[in-house]
Amino acid sequence: MKRLLENFYPGLICAAAIMVLMGLPGKYFPTIVSFWDWLSTDKIVHLLLFAVFAFVSLWGYRHLFFNINYPHRKKLFLIISLISILYGGLTELLQKYLFINRYGSIYDFIADSIGCFIGILLFYFLVQKKLKNLKKSEDNI
Repeated sequence: MKRLLENFYPGLICAAAIMVLMGLPGKYFPTIVSFWDWLSTDKIVHLLLFAVFAFVSLWGYRHLFFNINYPHRKKLFLIISLISILYGGLTELLQKYLFINRYGSIYDFIADSIGCFIGILLFYFLVQKKLKNLKKSEDNI
């Protein structure tokens, strides 16, 4: 169990940085009236922060993913996905109810969630490429 928590240190460091950034006082963003307004810089920042968070959280467990015989790969993807999305929801709730001059938004939460999935997909494709190369090298031996 201790080893599993140690693997999550990169994710915890990233989570702490996100919490600090989300808690900094900011200006109020205008009400979204169309889809194109949704694609503001604020949403892109949320998307990128949580893509990095999900990717870094998984990166701590890379040695498990790069092990061809590791049976719990899907379960670990699911757990990190849930942690990332729930953390996005937590940051939005804290912005709405606790942080001064911050405003939680369902649209920010959606951007956080999409960012999580992007980070997870990037990591997944990296793992697939690495596993494919490992299988090729084993076949050549």
